[in-house]
Amino acid sequence: MTDILFQPLKLGEIELPNRVLMAPLTRNRSHADGTPTDMAATYYRQRASAGLIITEATQISAMGKGYKDTPGIYTKDHIEGWKPIVEAVHAGGGRIFCQLWHVGRISHVSLLPEGAQPVSSSAVRAETQTFTENGFEDTSEPVALDAEGIARTLDDFTNAARCARYAGFDGVEVHSANGYLLDQFLQNGVNRREDQYGGSIENRLRLLGEVLDRVCGIFPANRVGVRFSPLGQANDISDSDPEAIFSAAYRMASERKLAYLHAVEQFFGQDSSEEDTAMLKRLRALFDGVYIGNGSYDGERAREALSEGRADAITFGRPFIANPDLPERIRIGADMNEPDQDTFYGGGAEGYIDYPFLDPRH
Repeated sequence: MTDILFQPLKLGEIELPNRVLMAPLTRNRSHADGTPTDMAATYYRQRASAGLIITEATQISAMGKGYKDTPGIYTKDHIEGWKPIVEAVHAGGGRIFCQLWHVGRISHVSLLPEGAQPVSSSAVRAETQTFTENGFEDTSEPVALDAEGIARTLDDFTNAARCARYAGFDGVEVHSANGYLLDQFLQNGVNRREDQYGGSIENRLRLLGEVLDRVCGIFPANRVGVRFSPLGQANDISDSDPEAIFSAAYRMASERKLAYLHAVEQFFGQDSSEEDTAMLKRLRALFDGVYIGNGSYDGERAREALSEGRADAITFGRPFIANPDLPERIRIGADMNEPDQDTFYGGGAEGYIDYPFLDPRH
């Protein structure tokens, strides 16, 4: 009997050879201008056996940056920097989507053009930290995006999607999770607006809908995914009725016939309650398409989720950092390399491209 994790999966126009997918993983190893380094091609090529690679979060503009040495996808240099990475993954038989990212208020003035303040749905500072040249620092006070700023942000998403297409990506994922900009519009713990982008669920969904429409104008909808984190628990985000706003968001994604919906179901080191699990199940039923689960999965739990119909595929994060050949290790039940957390963010080859494969010929 075929292992359910290794049954092919149709993702829009693309067929994935397995359902062990690589989650977006911020590694802080790009050049200061957001251009990926040469090492990134090796890093992603090593992991090309994933059913699908979703890149590390990649900012859509200079104002979308929130952490030092993260990559961008909005200039010609960025396109040229990503091209050999995409080609390396394709040469290894893989498929790769670019995750489009705007951090919103999760930023610091030292990371933004001319020391600008971060932007958000509302001028509400996040009680969290970000990673700057000085290490971890408290986020800066944001300003609320005005009509001109929203229009510019929509143009930035369009441009970033176009750049991703020029770079050769198979598709893109719109990052609307983990307390970043689009999540800051969705959730009323941050969104205090009184205009057409605030207040009602319909209004708070508006920016996400406009972003998806822009991105689907560059890539067909069946090559566009979206990521949500309906349980919050990241970057000081919250909502008075999370099930209501995310029920509407899941329906929106379903109506647009996106390639997939990618849900953060559990954050590392945090437990989920029975109530959380029940809500996730109700939300999942609202999306008629490929549903990708994420959250501290191992092979056994992933097989269980797929067998019970709770997911169609699973993204793995930390295990893929330390195990470039993760699908094969899961398939045969091999021991796993342990990730070195000290090398997760920033640095060079150590902890990035030097984890051993099962097969020493790699």
